[in-house]
Amino acid sequence: MFCATTTTTQRIAPLYMRRALMMRHKARPRYTAGGMAAAPFDDDASSPSSSSSASSSSQYWTRTGRSRRRKTRGENNRTKTKMSGPGSTSSDVGEHSSNAGSKHVSSFLSWPTRTTSCGALNASFVGEKVSLCGWVDNQRDMGGICFADVRDHSGLVQIVGAAEGVHANQKQIDEILSSLRSECVVKVVGTVRERNNKNKNIKTGEVEVEVESIEVLNAVSKSLPFSISESEKSGSADKSSEEVRLKNRVLDLRRPKMLKNLKRRHEAIKKMRKVLEEEFDFIEIETPVLSRPTPEGARDYLVPARTAEAGSCYALPQSPQLFKQMLMVSGCDRYYQVARCFRDEDLRADRQPEFTQLDVEMSFTDADGIMNVAERVFLEASGMHKKVQQPFRRMTYAEAMEKYGSDKPDLRFGLEMTTLNDVLKDTEFPPFKSTLEEPRSSVKVLVVDDSQAGKKKISNAKLKPKGEIFEDAVNAGSANGIFFCRVAQDGKTLEGAKGLVEGLENRAEQIIERSNATPGSLLLFVAGKTKVVNTALDKVRHKCASLLNLIDPKAHAVLWVTDFPMFEYNEDEERFEACHHPFTAPNTEDYERNPDDLTEARAIAYDLVYNGVEIGGGSLRIYRRDVQEKVFKAIGMSTGEAEDKFGYLLDAFQYGAPPHGGFAIGIDRLVMLLCGAKSIRDVIAFPKTTTGQCLLTRAPGEATTEQLAELNVKRID
Repeated sequence: MFCATTTTTQRIAPLYMRRALMMRHKARPRYTAGGMAAAPFDDDASSPSSSSSASSSSQYWTRTGRSRRRKTRGENNRTKTKMSGPGSTSSDVGEHSSNAGSKHVSSFLSWPTRTTSCGALNASFVGEKVSLCGWVDNQRDMGGICFADVRDHSGLVQIVGAAEGVHANQKQIDEILSSLRSECVVKVVGTVRERNNKNKNIKTGEVEVEVESIEVLNAVSKSLPFSISESEKSGSADKSSEEVRLKNRVLDLRRPKMLKNLKRRHEAIKKMRKVLEEEFDFIEIETPVLSRPTPEGARDYLVPARTAEAGSCYALPQSPQLFKQMLMVSGCDRYYQVARCFRDEDLRADRQPEFTQLDVEMSFTDADGIMNVAERVFLEASGMHKKVQQPFRRMTYAEAMEKYGSDKPDLRFGLEMTTLNDVLKDTEFPPFKSTLEEPRSSVKVLVVDDSQAGKKKISNAKLKPKGEIFEDAVNAGSANGIFFCRVAQDGKTLEGAKGLVEGLENRAEQIIERSNATPGSLLLFVAGKTKVVNTALDKVRHKCASLLNLIDPKAHAVLWVTDFPMFEYNEDEERFEACHHPFTAPNTEDYERNPDDLTEARAIAYDLVYNGVEIGGGSLRIYRRDVQEKVFKAIGMSTGEAEDKFGYLLDAFQYGAPPHGGFAIGIDRLVMLLCGAKSIRDVIAFPKTTTGQCLLTRAPGEATTEQLAELNVKRID
């Protein structure tokens, strides 16, 4: 490793000491890096405060005539690297830089230490000698004086060569500084001094380090696919495709922005653990990753079991749901786990095949007690103690769906919708009339008051076919898109397309009154299956809010959505399925009213919503076998199937299971929102693509014929 340094020993060592040191070094291996003799490896050779004779002799030996002859011979055989001109800044994006700085890299490995991190330096360090290690963020040759920024996990700091004549080996130091290129790995020893031209944009901007010694630990031997530096004005990773970033994830994670996201994730998890353990006396317990396949929910990831009967498979857990319930039966009382979960489902920006959730379960408490714990965890992890007050706002599922068409409404803005089925039951407007003749169908209206929006007022072009609002409704499943009109200035009649206005003429005042519309307001109608209507109007609601700039990016809207239905009807399979999961307890009043038919019952379930994103949820659990069997029956599961799939849980309930409940918080989604990231892939170290692939490792990989044979699996071409 090349080390340009200067010490007192070099200048004043007596002749006998120099001879002794030379004899000592003849017995030790010598090597060259780019033609320069470098210091042999000493445990303390890299320490800036080392004053041992071994370190001093190493520094002295690099300046012998023999070393200089080696340098000359090396340069004769080397193609010279073009240096940056005066005032230039190095950038290696798209440029092959295998020679940039590599001539100063040792052929041996070393593991130097540092006295402080780059981002920790400030005015209090002025006059101190420090040792730094990190990557070259960028380099600048100002025509005689070389500057560089060195970056590590904590930030960056400027290093600079001294004025000519300050150090005996300044020429070598300047040569290395001039050869540095982006992302070279270096160790720098120098003295902290106050900067003449301070940089207020970085936290170390008051100081710089005058270089006394610099070692190139590693060079960049491949062209960088994008810039790592945040100071670059062009070629940044944010402008690169996500495919390029994921393929080069190692470099992507080196970017300060990505490192900040990972640190934010770490801090959130650390605070979650702290509040659960110190405030509520929870204990962390790990549950199995290899379990058995279960019905309901998403598809399982299956793992063929080599040592079991042919065709047997493990399943990776979609959640630790059953194990944590059995932990409550075991008397563990308060359990939590930062759990890895796996679901084979269609992916999107806020979904991954493998994800992390904070999993919590507790005995002998009610829903209020569980939600209180979840609120404390959220506030600690997010740091929103002063912005969000406990208890959080609560809204029933029925109210959320009626007003906002979503079970995770974004309450940072208004824009409410209303169901008009009873008002329009006798309408002659064909699209609405045919809709209301079908079961599980609705006509709803969304009121958008843009009368004072000026130039931002929503135009008819956006509402007609091929307009962005109309197309959003179509893409959400609405076959007819949207119908629209406006409330006239008299506040009693409607204005707009002739067919719609005439068809609703007899019901205009009722529609206006029911929807609380004001003169000039825009009315947007969607008709169809209730589920489709809600989905379409929810999307239209968000589009209108975006066009009218109604969303305050600094607002924090947190709420609980409660009283979910126990089941929802699957139109395709013509059967009921659990809305959350089949282990959720039914509402006590609904159960007492009709214990033998729970299909219309509400669940004691609750979802935590933050700015329109579901970040968590939970429920009180069933803890009696007879009730659990009724739920299985409601979703069409036979007694034999229930026993085969969940017999171990049903048996556990017969040994005195305590009342219990819990919740889970999606760590990936929460951290994504806290970081302001667009995708959870930006807060996961090594995520998958939307097709479930890892572009870095090229997983999943193809198994060999031998591997498949061991698992009793045969490939079907």
